[in-house]
Amino acid sequence: MLHTKLELQLKNMWKFPGGLSEPGEDIADTAVREVFEETGVKSEFRSLLSIRQQHRSPGAFGMSDMYLVCRLQPRSFTINFCQQECLKCEWIDLENLARTKHTTPITSRVARLLLYGLREGFDKIDLSMEELPAVYTGLFYKLYHRELPESYKAAMGAD
Repeated sequence: MLHTKLELQLKNMWKFPGGLSEPGEDIADTAVREVFEETGVKSEFRSLLSIRQQHRSPGAFGMSDMYLVCRLQPRSFTINFCQQECLKCEWIDLENLARTKHTTPITSRVARLLLYGLREGFDKIDLSMEELPAVYTGLFYKLYHRELPESYKAAMGAD
């Protein structure tokens, strides 16, 4: 099989687990499922960290592609990775991940974002999720956004 120069450059690089959503599957559920399927680690959704939009990607079935990176809280730590998808799977120190040359640009950028969140508070980087009632009776939607400061919410009389 012929590989492009970029494909060869990215082969065997460290990256976060990920994959496609199932029809009707929420972002949080996709992230938790994909992490479990690829690593065997159980986790809980905390926030949306970033969104990458890309057009004309060869792996996107002719569609525009959005890649969402979520912050999860591990509920288990033992790794039992999928050998069909991964050559190696391990816990890596964020400082090392942010500095290594053996990763993708998005992985090193998100590692630096997470380091900032650890130091300054995740409220500075998180897009939290809030479920709100839709205009259609009985339906709800999920809104991902930065939280407003408590002082501002109190001044506005918002909950």
